[in-house]
Amino acid sequence: MTKYDLIVIGGGPAGLGAAYSAWQNGLRKILIIERDQELGGILNQCVHNGFGIHYFGEDLTGPEYAERFLDMVKSTQIEIALGTMVLEITQEREVHAVGKDTGYVVHSAKSIILAMGCRERARGAVNIAGSRPAGIFTAGTAQQYCNMEGYLVGKRVVILGSGDIGLIMARRMTLEGAKVLACVELLPYSGGLTRNIVQCLHDYDIPLYLSHTITEIRGTKRVEQVVVSKVEDKTRHPIPNTEFTIDCDTILLSVGLIPENELTRAAGIEIDSRTNGAVVNENMETSLPGVFACGNALHVHDLVDYVSYEAELAGIAAAEFVLRSRGDRQHIPVIAGLTRNDRTCLRILAGSGISYTVPQHTTALTDTKIFFRVNKPFSKSKIIITCNDQQIGSFNRLHMAPGEMESITIPQDLNSDITISCIQEGDDNG
Repeated sequence: MTKYDLIVIGGGPAGLGAAYSAWQNGLRKILIIERDQELGGILNQCVHNGFGIHYFGEDLTGPEYAERFLDMVKSTQIEIALGTMVLEITQEREVHAVGKDTGYVVHSAKSIILAMGCRERARGAVNIAGSRPAGIFTAGTAQQYCNMEGYLVGKRVVILGSGDIGLIMARRMTLEGAKVLACVELLPYSGGLTRNIVQCLHDYDIPLYLSHTITEIRGTKRVEQVVVSKVEDKTRHPIPNTEFTIDCDTILLSVGLIPENELTRAAGIEIDSRTNGAVVNENMETSLPGVFACGNALHVHDLVDYVSYEAELAGIAAAEFVLRSRGDRQHIPVIAGLTRNDRTCLRILAGSGISYTVPQHTTALTDTKIFFRVNKPFSKSKIIITCNDQQIGSFNRLHMAPGEMESITIPQDLNSDITISCIQEGDDNG
C-alpha cells in the first residue's frame, strides 16, 4: 500500500487546479488519478473560446486553459496515474483503483479531493417516445466526434434542451456545414448563458422554441422526423393539438448534467439532493473529515473559472488538514476558516427564489463566498441575507437567470443559520 499526503480523483480542470494548489501550500506526496488516457478532462474537446476571462484575465480556448494548468502541474513532482479507474473510497481514506499497467492497487491518503466531474443525461432520462434509430447523440458526444475525431454527426439537426453545450454545438454544427433547424426547450426560459444564446443562436438565425419539447422520434434506420409540442408552463405536459413536425436526420440532447458521485455515495458522504454533489463547508470539506470536493462533481458550473476558484480553495484546505494532523504548524497556510472538526458549522439555507447554495455550511470564522443559482429568471431584484430573522445583508441585481451562477460574500462571526433569498423589485413577498 502506497501512502500519500493527498490523492486527487479526476484529472480535469478541478483536479489539476486542486493538486497544484495543494503543492503550492506545502504538500509533496500527491497523486492524481485519471481514468482517461490524458489529463485535461472536458476542456480538451472545447475548442471554442470564452475560458479564463475571470481567472486568467484572458480569452482562451478550452485546450489553452487546460494547458495552463498542465504546465503548472508539470513544474512539480506530482505523480500522475492515467488510464486508472477508482473503484472505492473507504472511511479510512483508502483508495482502491485498477489500471492497465498496475492492476488492482490500494493507496492510503491523509486527504482526498473528489474532482470526478459530471456526465450528461441521456435519452432515457427524458422519456421521449418513438423508435430508436441512429442519429441520436448527447451534445457532448457530438462535440467529441466533431472536435476530436473529425466526424460530422449529421446534416439536418434538432437540439433538445438549451444548456450551454447544446447552444455551443448549434454554432459548431452550423460552422461545419450542417443545418441546425431548431433548439427546443421544455422550460419557458433558456438554461444557458445569455452570451451563448446570443452568439450561438441569434447570430445564426437558429429558432429557439421555449415551452416546447420533442414528443416523438420517427425513423427506422436513421432519424427521419421529430414531433414537437408546446407544453404547459406549470405541469410541463404537452398540450394537445399544438404538434408540428421537423424533418431531420440528427437529434442532439442537451438536457442537463449529473455530477459523478457514485464513489461519494458509496463512501457514506452526505449528498445534497438539490446539487447531487457532496455537502461541504466553506473549505470544500465534506462530511467525511479530510475528504474535499470541488468542480462539477460538487455542483454543475457554467464557467470553468469558478471551478478553478473552488479547486484552489480545496487544495489549500487539504494542505492545511494534512499539515495540522502532523503538527507542522510552521507551514500551515492562512485560509478562510477551519475544518469542520474545529467548530460546529452553521447551515446556509436556500430561501425564496434560490435553488441551492454552495457551500451548505460555514464555520463563520471569516467572510465566506457563497455560490448559488436562482430558480427562475429575475429582472431588477435584491438578494437578501437573514440571520436570526434579522436582515444582515442586501445585494442588488439587474438580471439573474437559472443558467448563470451567482456569488455573494457573507460576513463572519455569525451565530445562527443563514438564509439567502431573492426578492423581485416591487414584490414584498419574494
